[in-house]
Amino acid sequence: MPASSEGPFPGESGPSPALLRVNGLKQYFYRKGGRAAPVKAVDGVSFSLHHGETLGLVGESGCGKSTLARSILRIYTPTGGQILFEGGDITRLSRREMRPYRKKMQMIFQDPLSSLDPRMTVGEILSEPLIGNRIDKSRAERFLRAGEILEQVGLSRDALGRYPKEFSGGQCQRVGVARALITRPRLVVCDEPVSSLDLSIRSQIVNLLLDFQKELGCAYIFITHDLSVLRSVSGRVAVMYLGRIVEICPGAEISAALHPYTQALLEAVPARNPRLARQKGRPPAAGEVPDPASPPEGCCFHPRCRRAMPVCEKTPPETRAIGSRLVSCHLY
Repeated sequence: MPASSEGPFPGESGPSPALLRVNGLKQYFYRKGGRAAPVKAVDGVSFSLHHGETLGLVGESGCGKSTLARSILRIYTPTGGQILFEGGDITRLSRREMRPYRKKMQMIFQDPLSSLDPRMTVGEILSEPLIGNRIDKSRAERFLRAGEILEQVGLSRDALGRYPKEFSGGQCQRVGVARALITRPRLVVCDEPVSSLDLSIRSQIVNLLLDFQKELGCAYIFITHDLSVLRSVSGRVAVMYLGRIVEICPGAEISAALHPYTQALLEAVPARNPRLARQKGRPPAAGEVPDPASPPEGCCFHPRCRRAMPVCEKTPPETRAIGSRLVSCHLY
């Protein structure tokens, strides 16, 4: 069943009402003077997310993943489309109208150290979302809650009086996780939460997030470049290219990708065995991601696609359901 660029992806209805539904979301940035073409960072993205679900979001740098996340959380005001959270339309709400939603929607940032204010103690950092969302009134109540969540993320209460510079990268990311989860949110956007960490620390942070998901029942949008991480944490994976989602599939089935771009991402993953790497055959996609201010006509991936056809150069592909997958490609 085809889907228009403004409507929801087909096959996305679940057994219960969606926690989050994004319909035809657009986020354009206009350069100074307004004469040049806008940068189409997000261009007609649609998907849904249910309570307790993890949606992985993968794609090359510059494809719009972080911009999409910030638009959903209303850090940016969308250029077009619609964002429904718990059934309510939050697309055009003012800062004051968004306040009741803030404690329900949180974010874990990519760089664990730069995302923490170096002038504030850990206790003050964790108290800030409680103050902003008016959850605990007294300082004692706030520090009690902060101490409890620090222990849940594997740090001692002694850390409350220390500064971020006194911690390692992995410990700072635990503080970042604690800050995002201290308000007990319904939705958490994890923007590359383990990319800057050692492999041994990555698994600890991922397991920590999974434990909190079981306890709180919260939903995650998990942005990453690491496809192996997506297989272990994501119920579904959305593949993004040049501001658009080109394929959505079950996380366990990502290795059987249909879209040529998803296949290229899989080919780019280093093989542990050098002999297997030489036997992979097809090279990753050549070239660079096009300028989002002047995207190609037709299919946005056709200039780099190994299987491009004449129709790809002129006509944007429709999104179709292929078994358990949703794919935007003329091959299907």
